[in-house]
Amino acid sequence: MTGSLPPEDPRDALIRELSAQVAELTSLVVELREQLDAARRAASRNSGNSSMPPSSDDLPGRKAPGQRKRGGSGKRPGKQPGAPGAHLAWRDDPDDARPLFPAGGCECGRDLADAADLGISGSRQVIEVPLAAAKVVQYDSHAVECACGRVHEAPPPAGAGAAGTVTWGLNARALAVFLMVVHHVPVERCASILESLSGIRPSDGFVHALLDRAARAVRHVNMLVRALVITAGVICADETPIRVGPGPKTRKRYLLVACTNLLTCYFLGDRTLASFDGFVFPDLSGTVVHDRYQNYDAFGGVTHQLCCAHVLRDLEDCAESYPDAIWPGQAADALRALIHAANQARGAGLDAVPGEKTAADLRLFRSAVLVGLQEVRRVPGAKAKQKPGRTLLECLRDREADVLRFLSDLRIPPTSNQAERDLRPAKTQQKVSGRLRSEKAARDRYAVRGYTSTAVKHGRDALTAIRDALAGNPWTPPVPEMT
Repeated sequence: MTGSLPPEDPRDALIRELSAQVAELTSLVVELREQLDAARRAASRNSGNSSMPPSSDDLPGRKAPGQRKRGGSGKRPGKQPGAPGAHLAWRDDPDDARPLFPAGGCECGRDLADAADLGISGSRQVIEVPLAAAKVVQYDSHAVECACGRVHEAPPPAGAGAAGTVTWGLNARALAVFLMVVHHVPVERCASILESLSGIRPSDGFVHALLDRAARAVRHVNMLVRALVITAGVICADETPIRVGPGPKTRKRYLLVACTNLLTCYFLGDRTLASFDGFVFPDLSGTVVHDRYQNYDAFGGVTHQLCCAHVLRDLEDCAESYPDAIWPGQAADALRALIHAANQARGAGLDAVPGEKTAADLRLFRSAVLVGLQEVRRVPGAKAKQKPGRTLLECLRDREADVLRFLSDLRIPPTSNQAERDLRPAKTQQKVSGRLRSEKAARDRYAVRGYTSTAVKHGRDALTAIRDALAGNPWTPPVPEMT
């Protein structure tokens, strides 16, 4: 006789069922907690702890960056001593001088027109912009016959059309391009401004076509600027998304910039390696200051300086993610001290920062990185999502030379702020005018923008530079002598 198993207790089945539900709910809680942490982290992104622009800090639901405590530099906010300023200077040769005499009568009853002139009691100068109206100038080209029988005709002025036609002059064309490119005025509003200034409204199509004319006028200058950027020893580079093409669902494009304090070169493309390869990067042989985007590391002929402004923002993110940790603040303070030492050494005319000026801060920086690596452990798995700050810490450890290269060569700036400044007009244009309607118009716009930016960096007036280009005599940057 075989033994029979006792009947299963109904409570055992209930326990198994409840255990399975608990395991399922526990897994769901973990998943929802990860989603909540990700949502909180996304909502906490601002210009102080990420690469988001400051204009996004006041969006609904955004947490504005906190005010960083300043060190004991002793500097007051605002303009610093020695920085260039602006003021209205008195001119000894004014364009016009108008005498003013008192009018009316004296309390004694006599007319002030008969009073004795005692001389000037005070002078005041007022800078005024005259209100202009369009002036139609007719150019009559005369033909003359030489004694030898040859006939010569006077050439038309720059900007004039064929005989018997009416065209807008160079000043009006240059102003339209200046408003659209430098001040981001939309085409229709630009035409309205010209109408207000001159009393005659140009067509929107004519104003828009000026972008193409201006881009063709500065084409050869931009080729020279590109060549000068390639041969520069140190450049800054960055990229930003812009909206180009009809409709809101158009594929996002990226505007790339490579620049120095004297040169600006733009390229419209994608954030792909193919676009980077089509820009200046394959031909470079110097140092590129950039963020940690991987495409910059694909070009072996250059040395790298990783942007310390991005590093400091990421360290601020780590400080918020790990509020009890000391290493984020220590690393950030040490890096700021190293940047300050580089600025002081550059101001003293040195080629590199003396080692004794950086030894203490370097020890603090390296020890903070090591402590951070101990506290923020790597999540196992080749494709596992790492904790905040882990990738940054590994970069600071493995690429320290690329982070601190500015200490050994003071020609290299510690940040790519110059590139960010040169890209900022693209974001301003997007906010003012919205989407650029076509890639052709976008390329034309930034061809002119690169030309005017380079001219302004050399101390030239943007409006005058545009007018000279439309007249067929564009301003050209000087070519440095080869050493």
